[in-house]
Amino acid sequence: MSSSTEVLVIGAGVLGLSTAAELLRRGHGVTVVDPGTVNASAVAAGMIAPAFEALADWRSSDGRLDRGDLFRSARAQWSAFAAAFDLPLHREGAEWRGGDLDNVASQLRWLGFPAERTADAVVTPADWRTEPEAVLTRLRTLPGLTVIRGQVRRLTTDGFRWTATLADGSGLAARAVVLATGAAGSLELPESAARLVTRVHPIRGQIAVTDRHLVERAVRGPAGYVAPCPDGTVIGATMDPDRTDLDPDLERGDALVRACLAQIGITESLPVTWRVGVRGATRDGLPMAGTAGPPGLHLALAPRRNGWLLGPLVARTVVDELEGRAAGPFAAVLDPRRLA
Repeated sequence: MSSSTEVLVIGAGVLGLSTAAELLRRGHGVTVVDPGTVNASAVAAGMIAPAFEALADWRSSDGRLDRGDLFRSARAQWSAFAAAFDLPLHREGAEWRGGDLDNVASQLRWLGFPAERTADAVVTPADWRTEPEAVLTRLRTLPGLTVIRGQVRRLTTDGFRWTATLADGSGLAARAVVLATGAAGSLELPESAARLVTRVHPIRGQIAVTDRHLVERAVRGPAGYVAPCPDGTVIGATMDPDRTDLDPDLERGDALVRACLAQIGITESLPVTWRVGVRGATRDGLPMAGTAGPPGLHLALAPRRNGWLLGPLVARTVVDELEGRAAGPFAAVLDPRRLA
């Protein structure tokens, strides 16, 4: 059995659903196909954190990477995006604890972010957050959006239309396709697109959730982060390259929780539940957003740890290209062909 759609989005994580929502907002017919398994976008704190993410990249590159402008622009997309789709958006800022406070404050300011040095923290109003599960649910249920549960096995084109063949043997035709499948590697693609997708490597992430409300805003430090969530507090996160298993690593996880709680002055043991997901990453840590080579095939892949920050910006970049609009200021930075 076959059906058709104008634009097919493969994958229902933050990049896929943000792109689907932007397409829908601009009047396109959109179908999303997703297997409905564990979604790595839900295994996150939902931080929209240009300041501390820019600082992390700057420090890890010995001062060679300044992504402040990119990340500020990404956060700026969130106000209109959240308003358009009635999404939660919390703007209470974030803080850094755990030492090195003077350097953190001065480095944030050098990167162009406001930073206040207090007695025991560095506070910036630049970092916001959202609620991953609420956003994913809201975007999946937007009026006019068709969501199909299934696994796409093969993508082919006759030069005019694309056909997605699903695991159950059914087919779905589309004028254009957006591939947003995370780190999945079982999809048969045209050769030029397949070469790009091989540049995506899995990163396994693990977070802990406690039902106790421990902080009023995200608190980051050398050990990790502690952030509010609707059910209590999320604590994270591990990042293990090239691992795809979903079994919690309890020993490593417990050490992470103890260290993160110590940053906020808590030494007691707290009961937690574990969430594990696998996301995609590229060698430069930025997502692929743009054409995959064959006309009508676009990528929205591999955000590493910044999927929530970059979601609306990636969506706008991909949809602008799909519509033939002028490229935005960061299209070249996110162009998948930079990794060829």
